[in-house]
Amino acid sequence: MSNESPLLFIVSSPSGAGKTTLTTELRRRIPGLAFSVSHTTRRPRASEQDGREYHFVSHDQFISLIEQGQFLEWAEVHANLYGTSRGELDRARGQRGIIFDVDHQGARQIKSHRADAVAVFILPPDMLTLQARLAGRASEDAANVARRYGVALTEVAHYGLFDYLLVNDDLAEASSRLASIFLAEECRRARCANVAERLLADGRGYGGSRAPGTE
Repeated sequence: MSNESPLLFIVSSPSGAGKTTLTTELRRRIPGLAFSVSHTTRRPRASEQDGREYHFVSHDQFISLIEQGQFLEWAEVHANLYGTSRGELDRARGQRGIIFDVDHQGARQIKSHRADAVAVFILPPDMLTLQARLAGRASEDAANVARRYGVALTEVAHYGLFDYLLVNDDLAEASSRLASIFLAEECRRARCANVAERLLADGRGYGGSRAPGTE
């Protein structure tokens, strides 16, 4: 891609809709994508590493970062704080794009700062499937499953904030559609206009309408 600015690509979903799997597959299919590693106050799961899935910090550390103006966006989700450091944008310079894994609150805040950001909301095929996925997580007890299910309904109600809605009823198909959205957005006129203008400027440098190499 010839555009110098990485595409800001927001992927959001209710818990259990398959967002993590889809974003992992997107990075496998499309090279040159950075992943924004968020800060969070929640405890890491057994398979998670600090600095890879999240930057795990204390509540006091998170509040200090807010006061310092370090976050591009932040929100409270499932009784924990999550936020995207402004430094993630700097880290993505020179990349094809950067993926933001945030909820609807984070998507709204990012798009308020960067109107060119593209936001995709992943939907489950139905709520029974979502409930089953939540219940199948070994890390969640019944109370957490019920709470996350209630939050999921609230998140789905904010679908209007997003540019695209993608139903994850088949992983291979959903992965292809998500990659297609990214590739199509790379070709938007607003993102590629500088390329066309550069071609025009180069063409005028050859001396009007005369083709290069002609006498």
